[in-house]
Formats: sequence, C-alpha cells, structure tokens
Amino acid sequence: MSLPRTGASPSAVDVTHVDLSHVDLIDNDRYAEAVPYADFDLLRRADPVHWHPEPNGPGFWAVLRHDDVMAVSRDTATYSSETGATALEDLAPDALAARKSLLDMDPPRHTALRRTLVADFTRRQALRHEEQLREVIRPLVRGALARGTFDAVDDLATAVPIRVLCRMLGVPAADEPRMVELSDRLIANTDPDLSEIQPDSPESDRYRLLPFRSPAALEMHAYARALRADRAEHPQDDVVTRLGQARIDGLPLTEAEFQAMFLLLLVAGNETTRSALSLGIQALVAHPAQWELLRAGADLDRAVEEILRWTTPLHHFRRTATRDTELRGRHIRAGDKVVIWYTSANRDENVFRAPYDFDITRDPNPHLAFGRGGPHRCLGEHLARVEIRLVLEEFLALGVTLHADGPARRVRSNFTNGLKSLPVRVSGFRRA
Repeated sequence: MSLPRTGASPSAVDVTHVDLSHVDLIDNDRYAEAVPYADFDLLRRADPVHWHPEPNGPGFWAVLRHDDVMAVSRDTATYSSETGATALEDLAPDALAARKSLLDMDPPRHTALRRTLVADFTRRQALRHEEQLREVIRPLVRGALARGTFDAVDDLATAVPIRVLCRMLGVPAADEPRMVELSDRLIANTDPDLSEIQPDSPESDRYRLLPFRSPAALEMHAYARALRADRAEHPQDDVVTRLGQARIDGLPLTEAEFQAMFLLLLVAGNETTRSALSLGIQALVAHPAQWELLRAGADLDRAVEEILRWTTPLHHFRRTATRDTELRGRHIRAGDKVVIWYTSANRDENVFRAPYDFDITRDPNPHLAFGRGGPHRCLGEHLARVEIRLVLEEFLALGVTLHADGPARRVRSNFTNGLKSLPVRVSGFRRA
C-alpha cells in the first residue's frame, strides 16, 4: 500500500485504496524486458506526483503527467539541474563538479554555454545541410536493404547518427567505430553486454568522478583534448573548431567544459537518434497499416513526430527542489529529488487521444521527446528529425516492406529507451 510521504498534505490525492506496492520505475531488469507502461498508467491516474523509494537512496518524487512535466521543466528556479540531471544517485560535491555538463546547469551559465553552439543546430541549419546528410544516409540505407536481411540497430540506426555527428564535429571517419563503442559503454552503463563495469558494483567507485561512473569517459575526454589541440593548430569548418574558439565573458571554455560538451554532443546525439530510428522501425514493422499510409502519401514530418512520441528515447531526467513547494497537492521539500518521466508524459491520456495507438497521422502531437517547455530542450532535435525523415524517404523510394526476422533485444536501462538488436527481413526491394 502506498501512503503519502511523511510531511505531505493530508488533503493530497488519496491513494490508500490503490495498491502501488508492486510499482518499481527504477529496476533496470524490467526495462530489459519491456517498458513498464502499466505502472506509469497506474501512477498517472492514482498518484501522479508519487513518492518513490530507492534501495540505496532517500527516494524521489516521480512526476508522471504531461502538464506537470512541462511545469517542472520550465521552473528552473524551483527545480534545479545543478545537482545532476542524468543520475538518480546523489553525487558528492567533487563528483558533481567533475561530471558537470550542459545538462547539469541552470541559467544563466547554461544559457551562455548553450549559446556557443546553438547556431550550428537550428532548424534552418539542419535543412541547409539536408543534401549533405542525404549523401551520408543513402548508401547506408541502400546497403542494408540490398542484403535482404539486416540488423536495424547495428547496420542502420547506429551508423546514421554517428556518421552525421562525426562529420559535424570534425571527427575523422576512421574514428567513427570507436566513438560508437565509447558512447555505448557510457550511456548503457547498466547493461552488462555494453559496459564492462556496472555503476552499482564496488569497482565503479574508482570512476565515481566520471560521467556515468564509466572508464569510457576517460578515453572520450582524452580524444576530445587531442582533437581540440589539433583544431587550435589547424582550424576547420566544424563544431570542434568553433567550440575551441568560443568565449564566455571573454574567456575560453575550460578543459572540463570542452570535454563535457564534446561528450554530450557525441553521446546524446548518437544514442537518442539511434533509439528513435531503431524503435521507430520496430513500430512500423509491427503496424503494417501505418507503413501503407506512408506509401499512400501520408505526411512524413507528422510521421516523424509520432515516431518520436512513441519511442521517447530517454525515459527521464532528474531535478532537485531548491525550496519547499507544492505540486498537485504534494508537499515537496527543499533538497528533494524530482524526476520527470517523459515516457509517461508521452502516453498521457489527458493529452493524447488513444495514446497506445501508433498513429502517424496524429495531429496535434505535443510530445516531450525533446524536453519541450524549458531551457534544456534538446539541442540536436532538428538534426534528429531530418535524419529520421531521410531514412523513411529512402525506404519509400526503394519500395520496400520490412518484416521482423527474429526477436528484438532491449537495452537494460531505466534511463535510455533503446534496442541492442532488431533483426529485419526485406521484401520488395528495387534498386532506384
């Protein structure tokens, strides 16, 4: 039985008649099987701002409804990112300082640092580079389809975003496989197939000052430093050069800021788009009527938005209350952790008609896959949209139908919603 937390208002939502004892939003093993949508549905209806226990921590407030997630995202004065956005664990001050990235900052520092890159990631820029992106994406899609069977994760969803990002950042093509490997080890650090050290193992204490407690961060940081040094001597028209030349209050980015920004761009941009692509392909395979709508001329941009809502590549972000406050009748104390669940918000029946229907004609579609409503809206959202649309365009141009060719394997993570493998079989392929 779930009861209001000690100190909560007696007039808060009465959930004493609803059994919530089985609800567990943080068990990574559950996500390896499937997203626990039933738990999210139950909490949205019975206890939408829910006090969730932690086995090795003080617990946190889980925020489940669309409008509440938006409200928390917008109010950075009350719900701060400064004590960590990606880690549910409470970090020691030295670990917090060492790991700090753009995600872990509030305005005005967040605004100033984000401004150094925003010009490279506008919608206009993404569309301006569309033909160059097509040159990257077309051979990857056609190569995968021509084989007749392929793994949509390894052969397509992984290759597309990392090649696009490496080209933008200025990473040599020969280093792309290494960047994929390091990204996997970092963000999927709770999956033993992808990371050599689990964050809950004693050995991970050696790496507690690194992002995701992962030794892969050391390699990523070393690579970033070397690339920055090279661009200082040999500037190019790429993001790394511009980051190296950026100034905030007249000063260049510190080494730590540069490394964190490089890691964030490469890891976040790669992993989220990869998840959206692979899970989007899975959705189209599982819903052939929607694929036929695309063939019949359904709006591609609208289809991309539904793929983003349906897949929701990141389950949650964390905030920390800076002062005592109240949200939907719950008394939140200064210092409490507040976790906003995009996965739940994107299935909110109060916002989305038939939220468990995969509907590529859905309109309106105010999904939160890119963190709408606050300063932390995804920097690479426009680039991701163009990449997904171009992949769909190639599928359509080649006249293919995709079929499941074996079971999908999910990433073991309560943070990232992704697949490790998605075997696909192709029919109707024609060379254009």
